[in-house]
Amino acid sequence: MSVEILVNVTPRECRAAVIQQGVVQELYVERANRRGFAGNVYRGRVNRVLPGMQAAFVDIGLERAAFLHAADIAPDAEIDALVNEGDLVLVQVRKDPIGSKGARLTTDVSLPSRFLVHLPRGSGIGVSARIEHGAERERLREAIEAGGDGRGGWILRTAAEGADAAALRADREYLERLWTLIRERGAGAPAGTRLHEDLALPLRVLRDLSGETVTRILVDDPSAQAAMVEFAGTFMPAFAGRIERHAGERPLFDQYGVEEEIERALERKVTLKSGGYLMFDQTEAMTTIDVNTGAYVGHRDLEDTIYRTNLEA
Repeated sequence: MSVEILVNVTPRECRAAVIQQGVVQELYVERANRRGFAGNVYRGRVNRVLPGMQAAFVDIGLERAAFLHAADIAPDAEIDALVNEGDLVLVQVRKDPIGSKGARLTTDVSLPSRFLVHLPRGSGIGVSARIEHGAERERLREAIEAGGDGRGGWILRTAAEGADAAALRADREYLERLWTLIRERGAGAPAGTRLHEDLALPLRVLRDLSGETVTRILVDDPSAQAAMVEFAGTFMPAFAGRIERHAGERPLFDQYGVEEEIERALERKVTLKSGGYLMFDQTEAMTTIDVNTGAYVGHRDLEDTIYRTNLEA
């Protein structure tokens, strides 16, 4: 099935929508003044070690101290055996701050590119489960084994399917250089220094979402389009010609009905075609989704009615 990606850029935020058969399948939002921290790498300082929680609070330069659990440093180890107050640590943000909670950290850094994810402190080679053909999985694994020095771990992403050895080697070399640069920046840097930041949303869309089913990428901002074309020309030349400027009089998301779908999706109550509905409630700990049969009474029995409602939900 053909897929289109729409990229809407304004001074305050950037949004990207994945459209399949005229229906929004995925939506991504990045606000200029609240760009997320997930994926960023920092040099942090341990402020406090809490053995009772098996965790430490780490200053990485954000408003609130971040949280580093022992399991995110090493399995089956006590936190006071891993870090001490005052230690400088190289960490990556796993989860953004939410509410009164600080960011969640890990020392197991992962660096993504077009085809690969590099785990500098990991080991082994993994292949995306979406690459199902056994011969292709083995080819990809052998290509990575033949191209490096065996240090660190690697994950072959879904986009790697069909990629030739030269493209995989280029991706690997890029990530190895990036990790070297991060370590060099971190050497002697003060606590709170950001050593690496992930790509902006338009470029992440290209890196992470562009597959063979994507027939067109429409962008309504000339600067973003130019940056995307340049990025594609370097890392995925086949996609450079699919990135087009939206020239319609109506705003991009209006013309494709995305704004209307967003409004419906963000309501607390979301109706289902059957007559059932969903109720969304968000707290600091979780977002709860209550599935209700509503006006849908089914055709056979209660169990079948519940099953079909859950399936549609």
